[in-house]
Amino acid sequence: MEEKCCCCAPAEGEKQEAHKTRRRTPEEYKKLCNRLSRIEGQIRGIRRMLDESAYCPDILTQAAAANAALNAFSRELLSQHIRSCVVNDLHEGHDEVVDELLDTLGKMMK
Repeated sequence: MEEKCCCCAPAEGEKQEAHKTRRRTPEEYKKLCNRLSRIEGQIRGIRRMLDESAYCPDILTQAAAANAALNAFSRELLSQHIRSCVVNDLHEGHDEVVDELLDTLGKMMK
C-alpha cells in the first residue's frame, strides 16, 4: 500500500475530500495576473508613502484605490467562475454549486 505524506493523508477518522481546481485559459490567467501585479505595485506604493511619512488622507486615498482594484479582481474572477464552473456544474446536475456560490458571495460581502 502506498503511503501518503502528512499533507495529503486525511486525519484519522476523516475521509479524503476532493480538492477542486480550475484550468484557466492563458488569456484568463494573464488578465488576472496583470491585475494582481498592479495591486502589488499599489500596495508597495502605499508602504513607501508610509515610510516617507506621507499625509494621512493621501495614504487613505491610495488605500481606497488599491481596495477598488482588489474588488475589480474579485469581480473578474467571480465572473469567470460563474460563466465556467457554476454553469458546467449546473449542466451536470450538481445543484449544490448554487449553495457554494451563495456561501462565497456571503464571504465576499462581509
